[in-house]
Amino acid sequence: MLKKIEHILIALVLTSLVLGASGCSMFLPPAPTSSPPASPQPTSPSEFTNPDWTFPPGHSETALVLPDIAEVVKAVMPSVVSVTTEMTVYDIFYQEYTQPAAGSGAIIDSEGYIITNNHVVENAKSVEVELSDGRTFPADIVGTDTLTDLAVIKAEATGLPYVGLGDSSQLAVGDWVVAIGNALGEGISAAEGIVSRLNVSISVGGSTLRDLIQTTAAINPGNSGGPLVNMSGEVIGITSVKVAEIGIEGMGYAISIDSAKPIIEELIRQGYVIRPWLGVSLYPVTPSVALWNDLSVDEGALITEVAENSPAEAAGLQQGDVIIEFEGKKVATPDDLLQSLHDSQIGATVKITFVRGESTRTVTVQLQESPSPWD
Repeated sequence: MLKKIEHILIALVLTSLVLGASGCSMFLPPAPTSSPPASPQPTSPSEFTNPDWTFPPGHSETALVLPDIAEVVKAVMPSVVSVTTEMTVYDIFYQEYTQPAAGSGAIIDSEGYIITNNHVVENAKSVEVELSDGRTFPADIVGTDTLTDLAVIKAEATGLPYVGLGDSSQLAVGDWVVAIGNALGEGISAAEGIVSRLNVSISVGGSTLRDLIQTTAAINPGNSGGPLVNMSGEVIGITSVKVAEIGIEGMGYAISIDSAKPIIEELIRQGYVIRPWLGVSLYPVTPSVALWNDLSVDEGALITEVAENSPAEAAGLQQGDVIIEFEGKKVATPDDLLQSLHDSQIGATVKITFVRGESTRTVTVQLQESPSPWD
């Protein structure tokens, strides 16, 4: 009886194994019934075969010579400075305190004039520069220009090494460049890359920077104001901004030196940039701004302040007016108006269309020279 039970158990186990195996095999594709057909073979040699063929010789005699980046960095680095500032900032309770910040700059003459970014020295209570050899000097702000994000400072020293300025109009996409600066505030370092794009415009903080050079050279906090140089060791751009978002790499920008040169000259010669002046403070109009301020238009440049004795005041423009056209060109943002202004001539008479309440009006304004910032 025990043997019979044992045989029955063995039979049940074997049956369950077979069923289990067959259950698993239900999810597997069936085995092919025949081998896949072989690739068709030519029945005779092709007329294009060549029994004497070998790999052609390389083009070593015409091979491109890669740039010597080390020599470029060696030549330029003594003229690059770390810029350290004490900035005036405010906490959530509007209590004033100072905060250290770091940037970069490039010495452009032996007397100690240094180009950098406006945002590096803006609101600075003190400025100090450090050369790559470890020497440090206090520096004074010579002039700043918010519109182009450029500034000039002057180290309290003479006989300093300086770098030459190049010609950014000669750049081509793919050219090698090197960004040198005080990356992350850890001292002067270099990063190589290429020119990715030219004549780029991007919006930063409500204004637009134009004629930028996009580069793959790594740009990090602290690089701002440092030079972007070509393989001749000439400054062809001033590092200004990068796009820093998840999934975005290699999108740093430098202000082209051709655009920067006239600004630098004016800052050194008179401390500010002379431009056509209207005399208004502006704020962008959006649908939400229009709703909160009961405006009858949802785009344009809202006047928040009119300067005394300004062309705007003389023309009758008032706080709360929304400028929508300048010389027949649409004004959708304050930047549109600023760009049109800067394309105009000092002393020119221009037509400005604006909205006041529900009515649209047009006035003529004679543009004046912008006053100095200390007037």
